Amino acid sequence: MNRNVEIKARVADLAALEGRVKGLADEGPVVLEQEDVFFHCPCGRLKLRRFAAAGRAELIAYDRPDASGPKQSQYIVHRTDDPDGLCDTLTRALGVRGVVRKRRVLYGIGQTRVHLDHVEGLGEFVELEVVLREDQDVDEGTIIACELIRRLDIPDGQLLETAYIDMIEAQTAP
Repeated sequence: MNRNVEIKARVADLAALEGRVKGLADEGPVVLEQEDVFFHCPCGRLKLRRFAAAGRAELIAYDRPDASGPKQSQYIVHRTDDPDGLCDTLTRALGVRGVVRKRRVLYGIGQTRVHLDHVEGLGEFVELEVVLREDQDVDEGTIIACELIRRLDIPDGQLLETAYIDMIEAQTAP
């Protein structure tokens, strides 16, 4: 199973943060339009990530604690060329929990994927994913993530605990 250490934070000025990211980046920017359809499931989270380029998607099952600051995420990705058929099957079997639409600008800094996200209905965010090698433990990934937070000048008060889908559900809860 793949692992990474993740951090998500709300961003007040995405353009200013992007300037700092560009100064550190080895790769990018890559602009992605994504729609994540979340399904009800008994363990962790399950989403079908559709890309604006028609005919391609990824089914992603992942488990990650809801906690601010660095946290380990374990995930499996399955690519599909039949997103409509897979979405229909999962909707029928599990039911749709909700949908998250975002414009993501992706950069690479070392082994960290930096996502600058504009999420429909929620606002602007940064997500850091330190992709762990098999020989790396969570503590090493956490050190890398914390150092990058410091270098990007992301205040602790902006760190978030939950996923975008949880935030959307909280907005619509009675």
